[in-house]
Amino acid sequence: MGGAVSAGEDNDELIDNLKEAHYIRSELVERAFRAIDRADYYLEEHRDSAYKDLAWRHGNLHLSAPCIYSEVMEALDLQPGLSFLNLGSGTGYLSTMVGLILGPFGVNHGVELHADVVDYAYQKFDYFIKTSDSFDKFEFCEPTFVVGNCLEIPLESRQYDRVYCGAGVQKEYENYMKNLLKVGGILVLPLEEKLTKITRTGQSSWETKKIIAVTFAPLVQPKQNVNGRPRSVPLPIFEVRTLQDLSRIAIRHTLRQPIVMGEGRTKRRVSFPGARAMHRYGPRFERRRFCRRFYRQCVNSIVLHDSMIPTAMDDCNYPGGVEEEEEEVEEEEEIGCRRVREDLPEEDEEGCGDTEDEKSKGGCARAEPAVNILREKILRLPLPEPLKMYLLYYREK
Repeated sequence: MGGAVSAGEDNDELIDNLKEAHYIRSELVERAFRAIDRADYYLEEHRDSAYKDLAWRHGNLHLSAPCIYSEVMEALDLQPGLSFLNLGSGTGYLSTMVGLILGPFGVNHGVELHADVVDYAYQKFDYFIKTSDSFDKFEFCEPTFVVGNCLEIPLESRQYDRVYCGAGVQKEYENYMKNLLKVGGILVLPLEEKLTKITRTGQSSWETKKIIAVTFAPLVQPKQNVNGRPRSVPLPIFEVRTLQDLSRIAIRHTLRQPIVMGEGRTKRRVSFPGARAMHRYGPRFERRRFCRRFYRQCVNSIVLHDSMIPTAMDDCNYPGGVEEEEEEVEEEEEIGCRRVREDLPEEDEEGCGDTEDEKSKGGCARAEPAVNILREKILRLPLPEPLKMYLLYYREK
């Protein structure tokens, strides 16, 4: 399933394509997708396929196509503080994105049939915490996974605000899935070859909406034990955070607050946790990405057709249709694109030359590594080193 949008060169370009095709429609979902590199959840030898809009399977490991995850995230209508249950949680890719939106006071649970996949999901989650800058930019709800068949969850189990099932649900199990949902909650699942959104409007009333046609492997039927009774899969416990954990959350939240700029002015803040986390992916960032890709096309044209250098140089401005928001920004980016007039060395992986002179120019120049402000603030605190590392979640960078 998939193939609805073009492949990207990297995670950001894949998200750009999903936005253009209107699979990603909300800013909150876009930020979550950009924060998690899809390739990090692939095996190393399969990373080349990570940015294609295709499902991936290797043994028990499985990832749905990006267009499917986009529709799921939009349909779930996630908000901070909600409880979420992922049935067939797999590699943990979706659960990690959901955790970026739920925030530290949400609930993020998953049930996975295969124990080796749960181990893989926790490995990827640990890697995300230790290496990704996105972790410090969001207030996060860590996922918890259990091994078992989701059809063996006891009927008396607690209910959730949002539930997603990542396998095809047979019609006879529809009511079973609905039982996991609170009143006012949303259930998203593949039902009768349609991705379906079910909203519980009352104790016995529901609203159903078909989203898109999908093809999923069906749910695995539960096995019976020696006594002829199905096994029972207990869901993770709704744990109350410790005072120590709450203190860490409060300190990190306080350090994220805007810096006073003088005369009573502060930087603009928005209402939901992590909303400013991916601010670099705004209009200016997208124009620069567009500029860099167009620049590469110009360079390739020059290499293949030396006689067309003047034409290529004149065509390196933005084509019509790009909105002009700030003259200063456009001038800076135009200078970066027009660098193809110069006798440049071979471009590096960012599409720019390697000389110091080129790096000092705007537009396509290689950006300096972003400073992790939260980390810098924590390291400057007058606290013992072990406590600082605890506040940093023992992150390596």
